[in-house]
Amino acid sequence: MTAGGLKMNGKSGFLHSEAGPSPRTAIPEPVPSAAISEGGVEVSTQRSTNRQQMITVLNAIGSTPLVQLQRLAPANHAEVWLKLESQNPTGSYKDRMALAMIEAAEQRGELRPDMGVLECTGGSTGSSLALVCAAKGYRLVVISSDAYAREKLDSMRALGAELLVEPSHQGQITPDLWPRMMTRARALLQEGNLYYTDQFNNRDAQAGYARLGQEIVEGLGRVDAFCGMVGTAGMLMGVAEVLRGVHPQVRIVALEPSTSAVLSGGSAGAHRVDGTGSGFIPPQFEAELVSEVRPLDENLGRAMARRLAREEGIFAGTSTGMNVLAALELAAELGPGRVVVTVACDTGLKYLAGDLYNGD
Repeated sequence: MTAGGLKMNGKSGFLHSEAGPSPRTAIPEPVPSAAISEGGVEVSTQRSTNRQQMITVLNAIGSTPLVQLQRLAPANHAEVWLKLESQNPTGSYKDRMALAMIEAAEQRGELRPDMGVLECTGGSTGSSLALVCAAKGYRLVVISSDAYAREKLDSMRALGAELLVEPSHQGQITPDLWPRMMTRARALLQEGNLYYTDQFNNRDAQAGYARLGQEIVEGLGRVDAFCGMVGTAGMLMGVAEVLRGVHPQVRIVALEPSTSAVLSGGSAGAHRVDGTGSGFIPPQFEAELVSEVRPLDENLGRAMARRLAREEGIFAGTSTGMNVLAALELAAELGPGRVVVTVACDTGLKYLAGDLYNGD
């Protein structure tokens, strides 16, 4: 079916423009469904099937749209596609990770109904865990900081999380912030009856992100390069493993703020990109899966986020702006006939109280 000049796949929700991808790009065909007539207009009965499948809010996680940039990517460059992870229930791809971590712990018997959940987070993981815990009936304790977007902290509280805020240095994400937050988490664990999801060390997260990789393969078939900002590294590693299984020569590019370029061998430093650049090499980061590490200028990423909203109608945060900045660089390097994919990590609605959209 069509909507506002975009074609939507009825099975997976993938979108592409009427102008469309090049002929070699494979997009799954819509699943046939019965139709009834209402005033001469055909209405698909697929909606009733979808309603039966959406038993809880957790069933709405994943199967996000995949869209191609139309104006930012020049015609003589590779195609650039984004997975719109803002369409998850909390507006972030961290919903995938949160659900995977909680359900794996349940299956192993490590998380029982009488227990609570504990996590340190820059915001999006906390909101995602709060949603999953609310849906499943768990208490959630979150350690975060005022260095992160106020909207994220408020979202965690709104979803029922008990929030402990670690003070930052002038609102910046500094190398000492995460160690301080983790120290508080270890102290709380001593009180007992809490399951620590420990996102930086928890490889259950990659199962949730592997599904994201599978959706990209199903939606596009061919992928020549994939790039993403590194926080826990779970998303990049989960997607990379799937893509390499299908396309062994795919180029996987890890991204980080240039002021805290630890993956590139530099020193940890301050920055303001939520969810990335923790100041240490995350335990889940597997260098053998990565073709290249690319440091990026945060200011250019912020400018790209604003351009993305104004020129493509894709409303997201700074990490997405940096993803797109790198994806466009890769598109120029690879040239026409190739496909570059990245993710729109979350929604710009999480950043309206800051200066990302108010500072220019």
